[in-house]
Amino acid sequence: MDPVRTAFSAECARLTEILAELVDGDLDLPTDCPPWTVRELIAHVRTGIGRLTDMLAAPAPPRAEVDAAGYFGTAKFTPQVDADRIAGGRRDARQVDRAALASEVDRAWRATDAAVAAAPPDRVVRTRHGDAMLLTEFLRTRVVEVGVHGLDLAAALGRPPWLTAAAAAVIADLLTAGRPAPAGLRWDRLTLIRKTTGRAALTAPEQAAIDAAGFRWLAFGR
Repeated sequence: MDPVRTAFSAECARLTEILAELVDGDLDLPTDCPPWTVRELIAHVRTGIGRLTDMLAAPAPPRAEVDAAGYFGTAKFTPQVDADRIAGGRRDARQVDRAALASEVDRAWRATDAAVAAAPPDRVVRTRHGDAMLLTEFLRTRVVEVGVHGLDLAAALGRPPWLTAAAAAVIADLLTAGRPAPAGLRWDRLTLIRKTTGRAALTAPEQAAIDAAGFRWLAFGR
């Protein structure tokens, strides 16, 4: 199986296991993605997991124009897009029933995985933002969404991060364009992802090592 599809399946399956353990009080906890609660962030992730089924049902654009790194450009983080994203998460959350939460996410990711498996490897899809992308490149963005927001959910729930090794490899590779972090940082993949996405603060020595090495990473449009 393609490593990106493997990472998507592994991370979604792990998220489903976590959701099955939640209780009602967990869903109203605040997250570090304000103003979303746990319930609203899960709704956002669930919607993102399921986008590919409709995209693959639509006509294919003639050629890809954006890769996964380009997808996370500045246009995805304008005030209007952010406001629409927040409103969408809150709207979708009103339809979330805790008892059905795990099964809904499980159904969504499995439907996406089946649609991806049935598509040719060079299939091009169009995103809701209008980007024409190779299917595998868009699937990489879904691994980022599930994996990184999984870190946000773990923090909100007071649980250790559950990021899978397969997803961590895909996300770290995208964030760094395949380049290793400076050796002096001694970061594993989880630390790299937390530091480069702002989930953990950089220390002064880390910033000095980054500056000295000229190390740069994908900044999600900000």
